[in-house]
Amino acid sequence: MGTPVELVKYEQRFRRAGLPLFIEDFSPTHDIFARATPVLALVFLAEVLGAIELTWPWWQNALAVLGGLAVLIGGFGLLNGMRGRPFWSFPTRLGTPELAVFVLLPALLPVVSHFQWKQFFGVALSNLVLLGLVYVVVGYGLIGTTVWGVRRLASELANSVASLIRALPLLLVFSLVLFVNTEMWQVFAGMPIAFIVLSAIAFALLSDLFLVLRLPQELDKIERDAGTGPPLRRVQRLNLSISLVVRQWMQVLVVSAGVGAFFVAFGMLAISEKIYGEWGIQAGSWSYTFDLLGNPVLISAALVKVAVGIANFTGLYYSISLMTDATYRTEFLDNVTDELRTLFTARAEYLELRSRVLPAES
Repeated sequence: MGTPVELVKYEQRFRRAGLPLFIEDFSPTHDIFARATPVLALVFLAEVLGAIELTWPWWQNALAVLGGLAVLIGGFGLLNGMRGRPFWSFPTRLGTPELAVFVLLPALLPVVSHFQWKQFFGVALSNLVLLGLVYVVVGYGLIGTTVWGVRRLASELANSVASLIRALPLLLVFSLVLFVNTEMWQVFAGMPIAFIVLSAIAFALLSDLFLVLRLPQELDKIERDAGTGPPLRRVQRLNLSISLVVRQWMQVLVVSAGVGAFFVAFGMLAISEKIYGEWGIQAGSWSYTFDLLGNPVLISAALVKVAVGIANFTGLYYSISLMTDATYRTEFLDNVTDELRTLFTARAEYLELRSRVLPAES
């Protein structure tokens, strides 16, 4: 017949896999914000510091903090009374009234204590952003996907290293031409670190955009080949898409880091201080020289910048190859499809069990 305990086990499995939206009747008030209640409560109480003023004496700030605590706790207690809960109770569901109090009540403290309207809007906006982050991170299973990735780190690294070994010959042909290019060194060696980080983010977003454009047809194929049960809803497909993007990030990160480390090591052996001078390249903000097998070896900020820059290019190239090259695409998606087949089967079993359990409960 099935029991509610079995339903909970299925739902926990979906959460651990980073697919919480596979749970039917997934509710933001209960399944998202309620799970983040400890973090939200901590932030809510910490914002009592908005009532203080640095120019005041300590005793006045202490009174302001006590008054702010009274306002925050009293305001939430009154809301509990209006919602039919005991004054000191901790809500298990965070609906619109609770979220509105979380956003606005701490923002009022600077206005009440020293008429700071700019702080009011700053605190309210910060709280809204925090709620948005909680909704995305918890609602779309980023925590579960990350935990899943940590648990599967060894196998994912093994898959990524295997992909790196297969991709390395072609990637090295592509990258070596760039690495021994004087103009490439002049560009990256003189580039500020912030710009290199910005270019890495831009390349990551570009590869994600390409993946997102390709995902709908890939998801249709995965669901058709590996899936059972009713079709996925739009939010469930979005949840699955985010999970696939995170998985791709993990492989691309390993490949990019491997290529970057290779070029740091290769550059230390191949690019001597004499070549730096001939190319007109400065070593950068730091450099170290040491002996290896009786020969001087130089590692510098310029070398690391160039290696990171080339790793960015190869990471973009590899991420696109995952979706376009038949070998990488089959390896990446077949591995995902095998895992999703078991989850889709579990989802079909879960829906069937749920249809039997809920009428029995009612």
